[in-house]
Amino acid sequence: MKKNVGSVDKIIRYILAIVLVALYYFGTVTGVWGTVALVAAAVLVLTSMFSFCGVYAIFGMNTCKVPETK
Repeated sequence: MKKNVGSVDKIIRYILAIVLVALYYFGTVTGVWGTVALVAAAVLVLTSMFSFCGVYAIFGMNTCKVPETK
């Protein structure tokens, strides 16, 4: 897997994951939507940890700044 998630993107994903977990924890989001929020948070954390996003790969996006090699 080629890295396609940059550092700023990782930070944003971690913050969103924390917000989603907090919404679930404090009871703002419950039931099915609470489960969806937790799954989304898990996906955000995993894509940040591995620096790879499948959706980015499908659309050819890349936020990771990798120095060019000649």
